[in-house]
Amino acid sequence: MLSDQEFLRYNRQIMLPQIGESGQQSLSGAQVLLVGAGGLGSAAALYLAGAGIGNLVIADDDTVDSSNLQRQVVYRDSDQGKAKAQMAAEQLQALNPHIRIRAVKARLADQRLAMEVSLADVVLDCSDNLATRYAVNLACFKANKPLISGAAIRWQGQLMAFDFRQGKGPCYHCLFPRQAGTLDEPQNCSNSGIAGPVVGTVGNLQALETIKLLTGSGEVGFGTLRQFDGLTMGWQAFQLPTDKSCPVCGTGE
Repeated sequence: MLSDQEFLRYNRQIMLPQIGESGQQSLSGAQVLLVGAGGLGSAAALYLAGAGIGNLVIADDDTVDSSNLQRQVVYRDSDQGKAKAQMAAEQLQALNPHIRIRAVKARLADQRLAMEVSLADVVLDCSDNLATRYAVNLACFKANKPLISGAAIRWQGQLMAFDFRQGKGPCYHCLFPRQAGTLDEPQNCSNSGIAGPVVGTVGNLQALETIKLLTGSGEVGFGTLRQFDGLTMGWQAFQLPTDKSCPVCGTGE
C-alpha cells in the first residue's frame, strides 16, 4: 500500500487510468537495471527515478568528463573526474529519496552481468559499444528478462524492445549479426558527434517503455525497430523477424 507521501508525489501518474494505485505499487516494487550512465542512461534514469521505480541499479565504469555535460544531463560541472555511476546515484537520490539506488562502478560482464540481469525485472541497454550490447542481449535472453535497448549518433536515434520472457526472439543479434573482428563501434559520439536532445529523446522513450511494461499500460513495441531522425522529426518502424540461425535465440532450423 502506498504511503500518503507516495500518493501525493505520484498523484499525477496515479490519475492515469492505465496506471492507478496498483500500477504505482508495481513500479515501487520493481527493480530496473540500467547498463550505461551516459546520454541514454542519464535521461532514462531521471524519469524512472521520478516515476518511483523502487529499485534502480546503475552500472558504468566511466568517469564524468566535460565533454559529457552537453548531453548527459544527470551530471553537474562539479562532478568532473568522479565515477558516473556514483554521481548519477547521488543526483537521483536527491530527486527522489523514497527509492533505492545502487551504483555499480564497473563494466558489467560475464558472471557479474548475469547476476545483475537475473535480479532485475527489466533491463535497459544504455551502453555505447557493440561488445556490451551483445553481452547484455545474451544475458537477458538466457535469464528470460525483457530488454529495452537504445542507441543514438549524430541526428539519428534507435529504440528497440525485446521480450525474452517466453524464451523467444527476435533479439539484438538477429538485427545486427555479430561479425568476427567487429566488436568495436566503427562510429561513436566521440568521432561522429551527437545532438544532445536526440540521445535524450531515446533515453526518455526507454523509460516510457519500461513504465508501460511494468504497469501493463498500452503496448510495448516488442520486436520493432524504431528509428528517429532529429533533422526531420520523422519516425520509421520496422518489424524484426527472428533469425532462425541466430546463435542467441534461433531455433537452429
